[in-house]
Amino acid sequence: MRTLYAIGDIHGQLGALDHALSLIAQDGGANASIIFLGDYVDRGADSRAVIDLLIDGFATRNWRGVRGNHDRMFTRFVRDAVTMDPRIKSNLTWLHPRLGGTTTLASYFDVPDHPALEDFGRDPSLKGPTEALAKQARAIIPDDHLAFLDGLPLMIEEPGLIFVHAGINPRLPLGLQDEDDLIWIRDGWLDYTGPLRTLVVHGHTALDRPQHHGNRVNLDGGAGYGRPLVPVAIETDGTVHRFFTLSASGRSPLNPV
Repeated sequence: MRTLYAIGDIHGQLGALDHALSLIAQDGGANASIIFLGDYVDRGADSRAVIDLLIDGFATRNWRGVRGNHDRMFTRFVRDAVTMDPRIKSNLTWLHPRLGGTTTLASYFDVPDHPALEDFGRDPSLKGPTEALAKQARAIIPDDHLAFLDGLPLMIEEPGLIFVHAGINPRLPLGLQDEDDLIWIRDGWLDYTGPLRTLVVHGHTALDRPQHHGNRVNLDGGAGYGRPLVPVAIETDGTVHRFFTLSASGRSPLNPV
C-alpha cells in the first residue's frame, strides 16, 4: 500500500490550508504526496497568498493539482475581461460577491468601490468599466500566477483512481471528456449511482464534510463558505482504496455512505 493525500476546494482560505497541510505533515511527513482538487481562488481573502504557497510547493515538494472552474474564471477575466460563464445557472458574473471574484482581485490590489460591480459583464453599458478593471488586473497580477493556473491539468490519474475538480460525464470514456464537464459538471453526475471503471475523487459541490459515495468521493467540505478544510489520506494498492479524514486527533475512516 502507498499513501496519497488530497485536499478539496481551498477558495482563498490560507489559514485553513496551512492547517490542512500541518495535519498531512503530522500523518505522512514533510514529503507526503498531495493532490489538490482545484478552486484555489475566490471567496476567501487570501487567494494571492494561496497561489504563492502552491507555486512554491509544486516546485519543491511532491505536490500536484488540477484546475477548477473558479481558477479558469479568474484567468479568463484577467486576460480577456470575461465575467460570465454559460455553466453558471444563476447568471451571476464572476465579480458578484457570491462567486467571489472581487475578493480575489482585492488580494492583489484595491478593487474600485462600484455599486454595480456584480453586474459588470451583463449590462452592456458597463463594458468599459469591466475592461478597465481587467486592464488594471493585468498590470498588477503576476504573470506566473496566471501561467500556474492555466498550466494545471484537468485530470490526474493514479492506478485505480482519477482526481478531477468537478467530476466526469459517466457516459463517456475518459479520452472524450469535455473540459467544461470536468470543471463544472453536476447534472447527470452527482445523481449517478452506477459503477465506474475507476473511482473518482473530486470537489466542486460543497458539502458539510467530505463524503464517500461508493463510486466517487467528494472532498469539497465547504471551506469557501467558512467550513473546515478537511484533508484526506488515501491508502491504495491500485485496486483497494481506503480513505481517512485527518484531524488533530488523527485519522477517521471515510467509508461509503
